[in-house]
Amino acid sequence: MAKKVLHPNHTAPPEFFQRLPNGYGVVKIGVSGSADTRYSGLDAFEKGKEIGREIARQGAIIVTGATTGFPMYAAMGAKDERGFSIGLSPAATEREHVETYKLPLDYMDVVIYTGFGYSGRDLLFVRSADAMIIGPGRVGTINEFAVAFEDHRPIGILRASSDTDELLELIIDAAHRPNPNIIFDTDPKALVERLIEMARKLRETDMLVYNNHDGWSATGKNSDVIL
Repeated sequence: MAKKVLHPNHTAPPEFFQRLPNGYGVVKIGVSGSADTRYSGLDAFEKGKEIGREIARQGAIIVTGATTGFPMYAAMGAKDERGFSIGLSPAATEREHVETYKLPLDYMDVVIYTGFGYSGRDLLFVRSADAMIIGPGRVGTINEFAVAFEDHRPIGILRASSDTDELLELIIDAAHRPNPNIIFDTDPKALVERLIEMARKLRETDMLVYNNHDGWSATGKNSDVIL
């Protein structure tokens, strides 16, 4: 088998990372969209690549469902800019990922094999991201949007030539549940910038807390610890 020739940027280490306010972790932006290129609209893939480029340029990590179509173009764009890319697969192993699901390994630095199929993968995928971008898609994309909506994650919905954005507007209106963390934009750069800012502000206000019931610390046993 001939050795694949990779673009130098696709194998280069990231230039910088956008750290979260507490100093630990890097902002992770999930990109959701149709794996089937027939349903995405004429402008979707260039916009997908530009979304990925902006995620990398702004120091965030791109997270996808380790699939084809719109998310793969976004991952490709991120790697063009020396970004870091994580994919969550529905498969349990690399072989199942490639042979059974017929999914790619390209443009991903890390693939996490969930073994939970598409619906289980969708849940883990969304909860692995600090914010979600929703591109043109079908039922799987709507499922990922619904998880993000329920979890009140920042959501950026791309205005493109497909009708996904209009469908999601109807769903949001029909939900009758105010959600201030949803934005719409036609501009990939603005969408990424706004989502990163939202994710950082939410992390500042929603402090993480744990209670170690068994351990001792300077504050005593059974004390809440703010991370």
